[in-house]
Amino acid sequence: MADLDQQIGERICFGPFCLTPDARLLTRHGEPVEIGGRSFDLLVVLTDQPGRVLSKRELLKRVWSDVVVEDGSLRFHMAGLRKLLGDGVDGARYIATQVGVGYAFVAPVERHGGTAPRRLEESVRAPTTNLPGRLPHLIGRERDVALLVERVADTPLFSIVGAAGVGKTTLAVETGHRLAPTFADQVAFVDFSMLENMAVVPSMIAGAMGIAVQSEDPLAVILGHIRDRPFLLILDNCEHVIEAVAGIVERIVEGAPKARVLTTSREPLRVRGEHVLRLDALSYPEDLAGLTRDQLLAYPAVQLFRERAAAADSALMLDDAAARLLAEMCQRLDGMALPIELAAVRVATHGIEATARQLGERFSLGWSGRRTAQPRQQTLQATLDWSYDLLSDSERVVLERLSIFVGPFSIDAALGVVAGADIGSDEVAVAIDELSSKSLIVPDRSRRTGTYRLLEMTRAYAREKLRAHGDNAPIAIARRHAAYFLAELEMAGQEEGVLQDARPLRPQLGNIRSALDWCFGREGDRRIAVRLAAASAPVFLNLSHLIECHTWSTRALAEITDDQRGTALELELQAALGITLMFTRGNSEAAGTALARALEIATALDDKWNQLRLLGRLHIFHERVGEYALAMRHAKRAVAVAEAIGAPEAISVAHSLAGISHHLAGDQKNARRALELSLQMSPPSSRGRTIHYGFDHRNRSGIALARTLWLSGDAEQAGRLARQFVGEAARLDHPLTHCIAMIWSFSVFLWMEDFTAAEADLAAFAECAEVNALGPYIAAAAGFRGELDIQRGRTEDSLGALEESLFRLRAARYELLTTPFSIAIARGLAAESRTGEALALIDATLAHCEANGERYAAPELLRLKARIVRAAGEEDAGIALLGQALALSREQGARAWELRAATDLADPPPD
Repeated sequence: MADLDQQIGERICFGPFCLTPDARLLTRHGEPVEIGGRSFDLLVVLTDQPGRVLSKRELLKRVWSDVVVEDGSLRFHMAGLRKLLGDGVDGARYIATQVGVGYAFVAPVERHGGTAPRRLEESVRAPTTNLPGRLPHLIGRERDVALLVERVADTPLFSIVGAAGVGKTTLAVETGHRLAPTFADQVAFVDFSMLENMAVVPSMIAGAMGIAVQSEDPLAVILGHIRDRPFLLILDNCEHVIEAVAGIVERIVEGAPKARVLTTSREPLRVRGEHVLRLDALSYPEDLAGLTRDQLLAYPAVQLFRERAAAADSALMLDDAAARLLAEMCQRLDGMALPIELAAVRVATHGIEATARQLGERFSLGWSGRRTAQPRQQTLQATLDWSYDLLSDSERVVLERLSIFVGPFSIDAALGVVAGADIGSDEVAVAIDELSSKSLIVPDRSRRTGTYRLLEMTRAYAREKLRAHGDNAPIAIARRHAAYFLAELEMAGQEEGVLQDARPLRPQLGNIRSALDWCFGREGDRRIAVRLAAASAPVFLNLSHLIECHTWSTRALAEITDDQRGTALELELQAALGITLMFTRGNSEAAGTALARALEIATALDDKWNQLRLLGRLHIFHERVGEYALAMRHAKRAVAVAEAIGAPEAISVAHSLAGISHHLAGDQKNARRALELSLQMSPPSSRGRTIHYGFDHRNRSGIALARTLWLSGDAEQAGRLARQFVGEAARLDHPLTHCIAMIWSFSVFLWMEDFTAAEADLAAFAECAEVNALGPYIAAAAGFRGELDIQRGRTEDSLGALEESLFRLRAARYELLTTPFSIAIARGLAAESRTGEALALIDATLAHCEANGERYAAPELLRLKARIVRAAGEEDAGIALLGQALALSREQGARAWELRAATDLADPPPD
């Protein structure tokens, strides 16, 4: 086989098995295994692309290229191959089936021998690089950078391991910049130093990659984005979340063979396939005797000291004696980058001689007394002790209190949290300026936001100093911190549009999460907790952190006090709980209950805008569960509310709901009027408005109008609108809106028999659903494939795929596709001469549609039933059914259904 020749000289090992293609040999624990020729070829093809689903057609073409065979042969050999490998025995998994699509080899594969590794393919994706700025030049790390640049591109996992302050992050950032062209700028940098909760590690990675996560499994979303393309993921400061990171990295390495992961940590991740670079301290002269000034300054540690000191004091002059003192301090600091930088700042303030004297006195005691199993960590502790002791009393107080911040903070935030009865705002501002000049606070100049942050080790050190004052001190500062961010979020919520822009919000997630953690903790403040959860809900929704939003909303509602019930506070929490439950856990009763409670509160408060927003969410909820009559009642109520509001946007939203309900109920005339009015009154689509409502009402109106126009007989305009609004949905960068648009545009293309457009629509829909781990939509994609194949006359495995899809959708209480999928199944059954089953399904579907109010497809169901009974020789019954279909089509204003029924009536009975 030509496809197999490329693997000559290579052994492919998985579990206890090894496969040698050129020798046509399969072994288990080194012993040969008897295997048929076709089964052997099948195994080679599957293991050639582990993890990828290979279609049945592709497998038949590659394994049976010389003969024509049926699908049954493939199933037979696949069953035999599974049995031979022991698939399913004691939990072993080798071959997975994707119903209606094909098969994938899912066991980890190792390759030995053969040709050189394949080069990374060029990515055509848009650049996602978020690397921090690099240093003008790297001192003493040229060899390390060269090693990483050479090795990382061909190594799935590389870890830079070393002590705190040794320069791991700087090295990782420089490596990322140099490798960015190799990965076509597909590089994401994740700094875990801001993270305290290990549970949100996957969400943080997704956020750094620019991925909107609307699923309970962010890692599945990440894998969906990088499964088949080159990507460099840099995970920084992993030591305090190492268990969570290790598990995630292992799955990425297994599931995304072209991705590369570079981590920094104080210890290895200790996962399979990890390569480690142990980063030592910068080189320094161990023996100063006989070395000249130029020789001393040539050592990287001394170079770094000199550069940082000169940056802090441009008048610094280094004679032979000064160069020797710098070299001696580098010795005492063991060549560690961070302590050197701290000492260099002191040189600018106190001079070289004084700094050397202080350093010698302080570190001679501290080093000899604290040299334990982790000496470099103790060196950093000693450095921070020394820096702390040199601070004034007010500087110490400010540094300790600033340790409450996680990530960046503004001067206003610092003043709001740190200042109090014992230290005024002016004194705090002066202390921050001094701490910044001494490199204990780092100004964030890269974003030009006027923010500061503490280095991770400085923050941890200062936090311990704060705790040393007793329990009351950290509790008081934590309460101020939570109160500050509560006030900021509540104020932002009152300003239109502030919480709709994600860019300034993302850096503050660490502080918001930290405040929530404390508020709901053992010593927290529950009243602040409930308000903070409500105020932060729009932030989490904006950034698509639906799981976190659900978690905090649930905890807040469990702690809500009697005087907070029935207020705008509970309204916001119930609304957030309902929307997050609906999109992360399916259309559960709990989601409907939460949304209904929020609407009840909005009604009691006479808050008409929130009534409208919640009626929109309830409308789509009941539409998704198949309760169309109830959705219609919500739409009618929304129209009344909108008329009371009187604003164009309100009228647009309400008539969007009404138009969609009329369309599904089979009233295409009223549907068209309402949807056209909705579009006429609607403001332009925007992501902020989409986030506020939970989905884009304008886009739903447009795509529903496309369906309505086709049913009304205007196929050309329907197709044009379908393409227009799918494009607009894609540009909104809101996966739910995009999927909703493609679900309905797919039906338009199928009705038009534009199979090329339907195929493209389905491919985009399946990718969007898979990449964002939207479970019901993933199930729907398989059903759409079956529907398309049946309309093309290919029944084969299509019936099974549709039935499996319907089963999975019903398990998630997603009924919106029940009718079109049932019509497709009935067509497939009729094509296979399973007339009784087809008629029974049509009757059941008609009864279901009549009961729940979804009547738009009833004429087509009657027409399909007429074709089946006429084909069975019951001409009179068929003519009567066509008459019913015609009458109902005219009543609904569905000229497309009417034309189909009239054509069938004019034609002779089908064979």
